[in-house]
Amino acid sequence: MGQHSGYQNEIYLQGLAEKTPPFTTDATRLEAVAAEAFAPGPFGYVAGGAGSGATMRANRDAFDRWRIVPRMLADATERTLDTTVLGTAMPAPVLLAPIGVQSIVHPDGELATARAAKALGVPIVLSTASSYALEEVAEAAGPRWFQLYWPNEPEVCASLLQRAKRAGYEVLVVTLDTWTLAWRPQDLDQAYLPFLRATGVANAFTDPAFLAGLAKSPADDQAMAVLRWVSLFTGQDKSWDRLPFLREHWDGPIVLKGIQHPDDARRAADAGMDGIVVSNHGGRQVDGAVGALEMLPEIASAVGSRMSVLFDSGVRTGADVLKALALGADAVLLGRPYVYGLGLGGEDGVRHVLRGLLADLDLTLGLCGRRSVSEVDSSLVRSA
Repeated sequence: MGQHSGYQNEIYLQGLAEKTPPFTTDATRLEAVAAEAFAPGPFGYVAGGAGSGATMRANRDAFDRWRIVPRMLADATERTLDTTVLGTAMPAPVLLAPIGVQSIVHPDGELATARAAKALGVPIVLSTASSYALEEVAEAAGPRWFQLYWPNEPEVCASLLQRAKRAGYEVLVVTLDTWTLAWRPQDLDQAYLPFLRATGVANAFTDPAFLAGLAKSPADDQAMAVLRWVSLFTGQDKSWDRLPFLREHWDGPIVLKGIQHPDDARRAADAGMDGIVVSNHGGRQVDGAVGALEMLPEIASAVGSRMSVLFDSGVRTGADVLKALALGADAVLLGRPYVYGLGLGGEDGVRHVLRGLLADLDLTLGLCGRRSVSEVDSSLVRSA
């Protein structure tokens, strides 16, 4: 028996008492369920993407272009998903992607997510745009990494990194692809941007370097504090020659998120970065871009021997995770599905989504004839 597949049996046994799961176990249907339950603004913010949504569709299409080839009589009854990435031990090659402003779908926001992940030992990657201060989330969390939206003031950047290090965040994940917001019709049509309503700004509003640039506290002049936040966290692209600043202020592993070209991956490795996330931000930044999985094999081939390669954008099922691993990823980051779970059921909803994904991954691994994720390689998949 695998270590996570027991959730399947729990669900079937609940049926004997005429009970069913709180919401669907099909991760590809979560968006439709959330659309009926969420307010329009929050739903559009979570589910929406850049422009026509072509990149979001490309992400899912890229998974469909690969097929798993199962093997038989592999003695795969007993299985393990355990792995270690950049020094962080985890029960499966799955982390929770950095998604900000989670309080727009549930008041407990990132705190509920952190508690659910901790119960399962799954690492979280906390967004700079968290609804709660990073120290508060750290108290609720288990293994944790910190995602940085790179501020335009070095003093604020250094302060955030110092705070994250003190609070026990193990790895720094620097998002490169969102230095300004893309054209997002679902948000624009509703004139909905949570940050302008002072949501997702907790880390800035509790940061001494940020507060030092205000004449009044955010409590006394929220509008001016929000304007300062906007000026600090949007509108300025960075350059490769600024990476040493991050190394100067962070002594742990550094991962660059948003890599979609092998040459950028090579530059990251040449700059001494410890890892990358092959990602197009879930299709939220460039309309008409290539599906992230489409680029993963080439990027992993280019730098996989030099650094850790992680993947996100479009992951929904256990089969998706296995395909990404087979194509060169060391682990994946799960995004929208757990936020839908948060909005549908709070902490329990996140736990339901995570347990479902881990059970699906565990069962599919065994049914493919593999006993551990270390046995997953390119022989598992074929191009359709």
